[in-house]
Amino acid sequence: MQKKFRSSDLNGPSRRELFLLAAGVASAAIAGAPAADAQATSFVVPPATEAVSPFRISLPQTAIDDLRHRLASTRYPERETVGDWTQGVPLDKARVLIEYWRDRYDWRRFEARANSVPHFRTRIDGLGIHFIHARSSHANALPIIFTHGWPGSFVEFMEVIGPLTEPTVFGGSADDAFHVIIPSLPGFAFSDKPSETGWDVERTAKAWVTLMQRLGHERWVAQGGDWGSGVTHTLAHLRPPGLIATHVNWPFVFPPKLPESPTPAEKRAFERAAWFQGEQSGYFREQGTRPQTIGYAIADSAAGQALWIYEKFQAWTDNRGNPEDALSIDAMLDDISLYWFTNTAASSARIYWENTQSGRVSFSQGHIELPMAASIFPREIFCPPKEWAEALWPNLFYWNELDKGGHFAAFEQPQLFVGEMRNAFKSRRG
Repeated sequence: MQKKFRSSDLNGPSRRELFLLAAGVASAAIAGAPAADAQATSFVVPPATEAVSPFRISLPQTAIDDLRHRLASTRYPERETVGDWTQGVPLDKARVLIEYWRDRYDWRRFEARANSVPHFRTRIDGLGIHFIHARSSHANALPIIFTHGWPGSFVEFMEVIGPLTEPTVFGGSADDAFHVIIPSLPGFAFSDKPSETGWDVERTAKAWVTLMQRLGHERWVAQGGDWGSGVTHTLAHLRPPGLIATHVNWPFVFPPKLPESPTPAEKRAFERAAWFQGEQSGYFREQGTRPQTIGYAIADSAAGQALWIYEKFQAWTDNRGNPEDALSIDAMLDDISLYWFTNTAASSARIYWENTQSGRVSFSQGHIELPMAASIFPREIFCPPKEWAEALWPNLFYWNELDKGGHFAAFEQPQLFVGEMRNAFKSRRG
């Protein structure tokens, strides 16, 4: 039976259940411990100071060997009792992914590719923050800070860094150039794992302001999707000096009162929100209430970590039934491997708990005065109509609805995403 969307779904406890936000080279230290030692099976990042210190990804071979051993020992459950993905990842698909990760995936290929762009770490608000800072060779390039979400990472943006920083090499003009900054959220990738509570989207947004100031960017823009959209909306509310405009590919706009006669676009938005709240929100409830418990299971099981994320690539990308229709298996495993090798299952899940606790889970981030822009990819989790954005963003300067792409916009459609960044911010460069 199809679930009907009720106005009560927007109020009270159910709002807390929705995944819609209120908005020198220093190498990795390699311990000489045996493979059973946690330091030999994952990254150990050097301590961060307020200095902006170069960082290079260097994984001990013992970590790769340990992963393959764990994958070879995977114990699978019985087959699902349905013929589709409605109970989760089908057993046959799970086996193919795990066997490919064990026998054919090449982390060193990704490591070399990732190291082709400059990585850094710096300490902000007591936490070491990892980020990519790819400067353009063009003098008038516009600085832009991208924020990822879960289960994303800087991996999502690897294909767009070159075209954004050096547009003349990729069919653009020098006037399209950006300086690209891509930080890892606290508890993700090579950023430190918080040892205290409080790292919600607002605290993260304030850290990004410090980062941009520390890098010397006096006039800049921000972009985000997923939790990154929440951080970006929050930046727009804060309106720090230097931030001139923001862009999101998941706008958090929703009318305060449901219309009596919704348009077809509004009906689709309501139905999609109900779909997410219903069958798609189980992971959110778990990570938003018990991130530590799910962290034990995923940190211990490589197969569990892979399939926890792989399911979301199937559910949220623009595909014809299989995630490989939208993303290559190697691309997905680049992202999954980053979570595994950094042992960030629990620390990344806590972003749900933090924002649930601080009440920052909502359909709408409310009224925003800062100039705002949005690109709508059709298979996004939630696609509000433009009229809802116009009602809350009086300075909406760009809105475009594309014909393909999903939740992981830059990852799935890098060429379209680059075009959106160029077109959206063209009018902000004056």
